Amino acid sequence: MEDILTVYALPYDRNRPVVCMDEKPFQLLSLSRPSLPMKPGRPQREDFDYIKTGTCSIFIFTEPLGGWRYAQAYPQRTKKDWAHRIRCLLNEQYPHAKKVLLVMDNLNTHTTSSLYETFPPEEAFRLAQRLELHYTPIHGSWLNIAEIEVSSMASQYLGTRRIPGIKSLNGELAAWCTKRNQSQRGVDWHFTTKDARIKLKRLYPLIV
Repeated sequence: MEDILTVYALPYDRNRPVVCMDEKPFQLLSLSRPSLPMKPGRPQREDFDYIKTGTCSIFIFTEPLGGWRYAQAYPQRTKKDWAHRIRCLLNEQYPHAKKVLLVMDNLNTHTTSSLYETFPPEEAFRLAQRLELHYTPIHGSWLNIAEIEVSSMASQYLGTRRIPGIKSLNGELAAWCTKRNQSQRGVDWHFTTKDARIKLKRLYPLIV
C-alpha cells in the first residue's frame, strides 16, 4: 500500500508519468422489442425484456496528474490483449516518456511475461524497459485511481443502458472520455502514507 501512496505523491514528470489501469467486464444487451420514442412530457420507454448479445472487457487507462483517461472495449482480456494495450499505451500515448509508472491490480495477465508471450524478445524487452510496475495490494483495489474512473464511467454514462455491440459501446466510451478529459483536469489524491499509518494501523504487523 505504501508503495502506491509513494507513487501518487510524486510530482508531475512528463518523462515518468504515473498511469493507472483497470479492466471492467461488460455485458452486451439488445432490446427484444423496439423502444417507444420520447414525447413531450414523456421519456423514451423500453421493454424490461432484453437479449444477451455477448460479453467484452473494457480497458481503461488514466493519468491522474495529467487529467487524461482513455477507455476502449475488446472481446477478451487475455495476456495478449493486455500486452497489445500496453504497447499501444507506450508507443502512441507516451512515445517520448522515458518510463511509465503503471499502477494496476495483480492479475496473472498483468506481467512482463505477457509481453514475451506476445511479441518477439527484442520488442518485449524494449517495452518492459519502459515500464515500472506497481501493484495494488490484495483487497486494496480501492487504491487504484483507474477503479474510481470505472465507477464514474458506470454511474455517469453506462448505467443500466443496453448496448448491443462493441462498436456502439466504443462510440459511447469515446464520447465519455472526450467529455471527461475536457471538463476535469486531474485527480487530487489526498490519502497519504502518513494517513495510512494512522487510520489503518490495525493492518500493520505488531513488533513485540
